[in-house]
Amino acid sequence: MLAVAPLSACVNEENNSKPSETENAGVLAKGSFPLVLSTWNHGIPANNAAWNSMKSGGSVLDAVEAGVKVIEADPENTSVGIGGFPDRDGIVTLDACIMDKKGSAGSVCFLQNIMHPISVARKVMENTPHVMLSGAGALKFAKEMGFEEVDLLTENAKKAWEEWLQTSQYKPTANIENHDTIGLIAMDAQGDMAGACTTSGMAFKLHGRVGDSPIIGAGLYVDNEIGAATATGVGELVIKTCGSFLVVELMRQGLHPQKACEEAVNRIAAKMNTNDLQVGYIAFSKKGETGAYSIHPGFNYALYQNDENKMIDAQSLRKP
Repeated sequence: MLAVAPLSACVNEENNSKPSETENAGVLAKGSFPLVLSTWNHGIPANNAAWNSMKSGGSVLDAVEAGVKVIEADPENTSVGIGGFPDRDGIVTLDACIMDKKGSAGSVCFLQNIMHPISVARKVMENTPHVMLSGAGALKFAKEMGFEEVDLLTENAKKAWEEWLQTSQYKPTANIENHDTIGLIAMDAQGDMAGACTTSGMAFKLHGRVGDSPIIGAGLYVDNEIGAATATGVGELVIKTCGSFLVVELMRQGLHPQKACEEAVNRIAAKMNTNDLQVGYIAFSKKGETGAYSIHPGFNYALYQNDENKMIDAQSLRKP
């Protein structure tokens, strides 16, 4: 597997102070920005959309929304948006959150019949005094905002659910589909950040289950002064450790994003049984350094930087 290396020569592991505007300007000159970082193989098309959005003059917030919307609209993807596997009752329920450079955030969970939960989450952030709306209330709000209801259960997902009903057993297998939640974080040419996270959640989950993806500080966290992080995998483990917030706070204390991701994974492994459970984190710092780490091998992510969009295998705590 490829090791995750710092992307900036301006790293000082022993200096715990925040980077100054002068230091940031130096990194900008070296081409570290803009950058887009997202989870799993579907990160490649998502990164392309986010990058193109910024190149066309869109804000970094526009970019993260545009990026994950590509995956939400892909019926072949079985863990995000339309085509996502349903819960045990055969109902597709969606979770998503978004966060901007000012620390504003919006979220929806247990949302049904809406193609783009990430866009509803943005409306929650921009048009209400709240952070999270759920279930029927989230659907009502979405319809008030002009979103149309659609049937999210595709024939492929329905067939998978009907086959699952024959045993009605759930045993998670790490990386079984090589994709999961898409978390996408980005930084523009001015060093401003935003992030988005969206999923249909755990396949065949209990009706009403909500994972980490719509929870600010668990599935996603952005601090424009420090950096951004997002998570993928078994959400319960991420929620219990406030994973993405933890990664960013560790960067605030001076850790490189790679070390911060490693520490967040180590804390999960130290307290919980992770034999068959996967969690992965990706993160970047204000300087343009990146990091990624997972419990088990097999987690990969997409990085778009310097006009190159590429897949990278993350390092992992467990070895093959």
